[in-house]
Amino acid sequence: MNWRKHMDEQGFAIFREVLTRPEVRQLLESFALPTLRRSRAGVRHALGHGPVATLAESPRLLEIAQEVLGKGAFPFRATLFNKSPLANWLVVWHQDTALPLRERKELRGWGPWSVKEGVIYAHAPASALDQVLALRIHLDDSTAHNGPLRVLPGTHKLGVLSDDAIRQLATEIPAADCLAPEGGVLAMRPLLVHASSKSQVRTMRRVLHIEFAASAIIAEGLELAVA
Repeated sequence: MNWRKHMDEQGFAIFREVLTRPEVRQLLESFALPTLRRSRAGVRHALGHGPVATLAESPRLLEIAQEVLGKGAFPFRATLFNKSPLANWLVVWHQDTALPLRERKELRGWGPWSVKEGVIYAHAPASALDQVLALRIHLDDSTAHNGPLRVLPGTHKLGVLSDDAIRQLATEIPAADCLAPEGGVLAMRPLLVHASSKSQVRTMRRVLHIEFAASAIIAEGLELAVA
C-alpha cells in the first residue's frame, strides 16, 4: 500500500513495529518517575519530558512527519493517554481543533481562546490545522476490545465541522478501527473525525500522542507554543 496516498485520501495511516519492545519498555519506565506530573488518565504537555523529546526528534518519526508536512516539520506537543481500569473513558466523535500558542492575537477564524496549565490555546481554522500531523505511538497493543481509536475515513477534507455535522457524518460513513501493535504508530490528520469507546478489558491501553507542524508560524502573527 502507498501509505502517503492512503493518508491523503483517508486521513490516516498505520505503521507497524516502529519502536522495538525494549524501547517501549524503556519509555514506559521513564513515565513512572515520581517527579513527572501526571493524572490517572495520563500526562499532558509531555514534550518537556526528556525521553519524549528525544523520541519526537528521532529520524523514524521525523521522516513520517516530513513526508507529509515538508522538511521543516517539527514536534510541538505531546500527550500520554493511559486508558485503564482506573481511567476508562469514552470519547464522542470529534475533531482536534485546539492549538497551543505563544501569545494571543485576535485573528478571524481563531477562537474561542483558553488557558490550560499556563499555556494559551485557541481553536484553529482548517488552514492552520492542515499544517499539523499527529503520530500516535502505541505502548500497548490496540485491539478491538480495549477502546481503540475509531475514525471516519476521508472526513479530514471537509474542514472544521459543527457538532451537528459530525453527528450526521457518523450515521453515514462506516467507521474504521485503528488497530496497531505495541510499538506501532498511527499517523492522522487532526481534522479527521474520530472517537473511542470504553475498554472492555481490565488492561491498560497507553498511547503517546505527538503532534508535528510544518512551521512554528502557524498563521500571520501566531506562533505555536511547545507543550
